[in-house]
Amino acid sequence: MSAPIAPTPKNRPGTAGAAGYSSHPSMAFSCQTCARRKVKCDKSTPLCSSCRKGRLECVYEAPAPRARKRKPGEAGADDVYERLARYERVLRRHGLLEAAGASPAAEKDVEAAEDPIFPLWNLPSGKLVVGQGNSRYVNSHLWRNLGDDEMERMGDEHAAHHDDDDDAADEEDGAVGIVEGPASDPLTGAFLGGQHRDLLKHHPTHAEAMILWAIYVDNVEPLLKVLHVPSVAKTIDTLSKQPGQANKADECLVFAIYHFAIVSMSDEECLQKLGSTSREVLLQRYNLATRQALVNASFLSTTAMTVLQALVLHLVCCRNEYDPHTFWILTGVATRIAQRMGLHRDGEVQGLSPFDVQMRRRLFFQILPLDGASSRMAGVGVSIPDDWDTRQPLNIDDEQIWSTMTEAPVAREGATEMMFCLARSSLGSFIAKPGKSVDASKHLDDRAREWAIKEAEKEVEERYIRYCDFVNPLHMLTISSVRAGITAMRLRIRLQKVKNQNATPSERVDLFRLAQRILDTDAAVLAHAGLDRFRCHKMEREEAWDKLEELCRNHTELAQPERALYLSFGRLFVKAWDACHDPLINYKSEPVFISTLRCYCEAGSFACLQEAQTED
Repeated sequence: MSAPIAPTPKNRPGTAGAAGYSSHPSMAFSCQTCARRKVKCDKSTPLCSSCRKGRLECVYEAPAPRARKRKPGEAGADDVYERLARYERVLRRHGLLEAAGASPAAEKDVEAAEDPIFPLWNLPSGKLVVGQGNSRYVNSHLWRNLGDDEMERMGDEHAAHHDDDDDAADEEDGAVGIVEGPASDPLTGAFLGGQHRDLLKHHPTHAEAMILWAIYVDNVEPLLKVLHVPSVAKTIDTLSKQPGQANKADECLVFAIYHFAIVSMSDEECLQKLGSTSREVLLQRYNLATRQALVNASFLSTTAMTVLQALVLHLVCCRNEYDPHTFWILTGVATRIAQRMGLHRDGEVQGLSPFDVQMRRRLFFQILPLDGASSRMAGVGVSIPDDWDTRQPLNIDDEQIWSTMTEAPVAREGATEMMFCLARSSLGSFIAKPGKSVDASKHLDDRAREWAIKEAEKEVEERYIRYCDFVNPLHMLTISSVRAGITAMRLRIRLQKVKNQNATPSERVDLFRLAQRILDTDAAVLAHAGLDRFRCHKMEREEAWDKLEELCRNHTELAQPERALYLSFGRLFVKAWDACHDPLINYKSEPVFISTLRCYCEAGSFACLQEAQTED
């Protein structure tokens, strides 16, 4: 058993909203989970003790009111009025009927019977953005918080971007005809019936393959843990010696590993370890090989874990290369393949071997955040079905499991190879739970939300963070990611007050400092020399602008013209600068990154962006 290295902090800043939330009101009826399991429920909110111990979804739903006994010969007019009142409420809820003339008492009674109560916050319904013959359904808190005008611009810019792509494609087809080659993404290639292509010439030598595998194990695998390193090491060694004997599934996986390894390396490191071939050439080679290998393996109809592992590695690796909407479709494909393979059902319940149980859990808990991230970027809801019951993988090292084992491994208490992944998934499990309604947030007050975040922080700190060693780069990254995630969760729920325009000045200052803390963590991680291998390569106000400038300098993807979300962030940066710095009373010169953002936001062109970077 490992001794605690970083003790859990007793009082963390930014938790003032939850400090006074020590007792919780009880419900008058049992939760649905306890009623279904036929166990006693203590009826506490937002989580009853049984559900909290079992880490189950705790849903309170008021029982339907008893039907009133009718007297003989009594007319059914009351039923008609009740149904009419209910239909009116549904119409008002969707903005199709004015609220005048409503009966508050009747509405409250029926809503209490209809709407379940959930322990965590959730988002309001999405919005349909319509314009110029197009429509998009936006169900992402990230886009909704940017405002209606930004959502409308997103639709316009997305349509204009695709018009430009179509024009360029027409010109290219007219000039050179249809060029036979791999599609821009594996889904298109598979859908269009891409031909099988021999990839033998694209395999590296045995020496190069082992170098790439070692780099993947050091740089990538600690952050994903979707592979069993001892088993895959044997596959890499055997296949790199005899690439002609590789089956299609294994070929998918090895090319995905080679590609991800190259992505994690710098140009200098690539030349130093792999010879004269440039990193750009290797990236193109293994990216094309991975996509073609997926098409060769007919990945859309696969039920092989190896193929799905390769697809997930490819998606994580290329998440910034695809258009957000294309990437969302591709992650949805991975989600559906996982669902078809039953990964959303826990393997232990299905009677699978202990090894398969752990590997399926590991893969599923990488698909969950991948689907969530792609959904936020595309402005839509998640694709994971609500009825999944897969449990978290155990806190164990790879050496504790093997393919022929018959007894389940025992979880360790302390630091393991799964530290980073488990800490992240534990934090996400307080948000991504099955069976939640999109309208459940109205049943929770701020204290309940703060209490839920405090419980999440307590669990992650006690189970994982307390065993982290700051000297270990992976542990340092784990601490930074988890605590930044907790801060982001607090910032998210407290921003609602600002949006409703009822936040006090002190609360606004608190939000400002929470946001600064997130930027501080991001800058510290990027500046930490020991964390380089994990990359996919004043006054408080003035310090905040310095941190934003550092953020833009460290995240070059913020200057990608085809990403409407990043363009919206640029507009917000410029708008915030204009609001904070009046040229008549403030003589501080405008930073270069603000001038650059202003240039491409106003002109709609990135030519000035390149000129500004050249002048620097």
